[in-house]
Amino acid sequence: MDKNTVVGLVLIGLILSVFTIFNQPTKEELEKQRQELVETQKAKAAVEDKKTEEVTKTAVKEKVNTTVEKDSTVVPAQTIRLENDKMIVFITNKGGQIERVYLKEYESYYDFSKSDGKITPLLLFDKNDARNSVVFTDNGKTIESKDLTFAVNKNSYDKASLTATLENGKSVNFKYDLSANNFNLGYKITLNGLENAIEKGVHLDWQTSFKKTERLFSEQRRVTTVCYEYEKEGFDYLSETSDDEEELEDKVNWIAFKQSYFSSILSPSKPFTVDDSELKVRNFKEGTKKFNTRLKELKANIGLDFDATNQSAISFDWYFGPNDYEILKAHGENYDEILNFGWGLFRWINIYAVQPVFNFFLEFGISIGLVILLLTIVLKIFLMPVQWKMYVSSAKMRILKPEIDELNAKYPDKADSMKKQMDMMTLYRESGASPLAGCLPALIQMPILLAVFRFFPSAFELRQKSFLWAEDLSSYDSVLELGVYIWPYGDHVSLFTLLMAGTTLIYTHLNSGQMQQPSQPGMPNMKVLMYLMPVMMIFFFNNYSSGLSYYYFVSTLVSILIMVMIKKFFVDEEKLKLKMAARKATSTSKKGGKTK
Repeated sequence: MDKNTVVGLVLIGLILSVFTIFNQPTKEELEKQRQELVETQKAKAAVEDKKTEEVTKTAVKEKVNTTVEKDSTVVPAQTIRLENDKMIVFITNKGGQIERVYLKEYESYYDFSKSDGKITPLLLFDKNDARNSVVFTDNGKTIESKDLTFAVNKNSYDKASLTATLENGKSVNFKYDLSANNFNLGYKITLNGLENAIEKGVHLDWQTSFKKTERLFSEQRRVTTVCYEYEKEGFDYLSETSDDEEELEDKVNWIAFKQSYFSSILSPSKPFTVDDSELKVRNFKEGTKKFNTRLKELKANIGLDFDATNQSAISFDWYFGPNDYEILKAHGENYDEILNFGWGLFRWINIYAVQPVFNFFLEFGISIGLVILLLTIVLKIFLMPVQWKMYVSSAKMRILKPEIDELNAKYPDKADSMKKQMDMMTLYRESGASPLAGCLPALIQMPILLAVFRFFPSAFELRQKSFLWAEDLSSYDSVLELGVYIWPYGDHVSLFTLLMAGTTLIYTHLNSGQMQQPSQPGMPNMKVLMYLMPVMMIFFFNNYSSGLSYYYFVSTLVSILIMVMIKKFFVDEEKLKLKMAARKATSTSKKGGKTK
């Protein structure tokens, strides 16, 4: 800092000090401000007293009406709290609905980032964010349980029973039962004296708008959708990227409202029916109240399979919990299908190869960063023969490059392309090399490369786990906040992404020897494309899971080390060159003998 800068800062400090002193309020002004504050508080208190008086008068009036109309019942607003080791559920008697759900072992990124040493239970959805309402028609009138006031029959630490009484002794009863030490809530609906309504059809109107809980809101919102399992056709889901809806074509075993790391899954004792049943996912429009705080609006209007008896009931198992593969798999209802591990081969690789190895190292209780490192080493050792084959093919192509250049010079005209191709095929055959020999091993590695691209962003084990400078491996790591959003890069610098791009660039350079320049006009230059890929990665992965970038960085780094080891200890290019020359001479000799 030079002399002029120091003098400038001192002058600015003096000016601010003088300004502060001369603008201090006098004693009279302070007393006036205090009197105004007291008067404001008195006015607010008067307003509150008036509201309380009005509420009391209304309650008294309703009580008088109850005395006149013997069939009506006034039930005060009441919130019921159920709790077990895993979660807290609040139920309101206004509609008998689930009002809020807290998960005790997890917290939002906002609370996690405080680093205060305690867990603030994660709120999945808040009051007015969810609805579970039974809808039916009785005596020509549509009745929705959300509009009814329920009386609380009994309530304990983990159980609650509520009843809404209708005319002529009919009633709707809800029972909630929290299971011990898990994320399951038992939910039972009983309809009394409503046989006619049941014959016409009973539906469940279920809606939820999940709260923002993760660091990157756009990514959490992007993967939020409705998943479901048809009784015959199996698993399906609505679009993750746009508004979507589906009219059910078959009975459904369960429905899941799924977001990035937590879900609400409803499974009935008898499958949901097809009649007038539909599922919807709606994005909040920009500028609306919930656009910046809630993910999407998830809706299910689904038929319930009641028996038309005087007292008919249907039970549900309601899961509110993490998208943890082991927890979901333990339910035995194919809940794990909601995890986006990819389709077909990619999913099989993740479930039967990546996940078991990942879980094996997790059991040692080591850092999640070391688990990813060990997983990478295991996968690379498994693929080492493939990489060896790729290196040998690359070495052969480097050896043949002078002869290939001679053929290109010999046949410069496009009209001679067929002759050039025939001579090149002869050269490859006689020397035992092939430009495609390195492509097949690369194709073998590709499914694993793409499988882990789906695995790490879906792995719940990475959520809020730190490693080195990354505070949360399920989200991006940031070593520098730019303070401004730069499209398409972002507003931060991810170091793991830069390291991944750097090692990819080095690996590309080491393999560039076998890349040939395009021999035909208009053909893309593969070298340019390969060098462009690491640059594109910087933009593409900057907002992705840092666990994924870290894996690709380590994977590429290990590939470079393996390549160096193969070159130094396993493949002698000079011996390979002599071997290829001998093979070519033998092939030429045999060819010459046949022509005689």
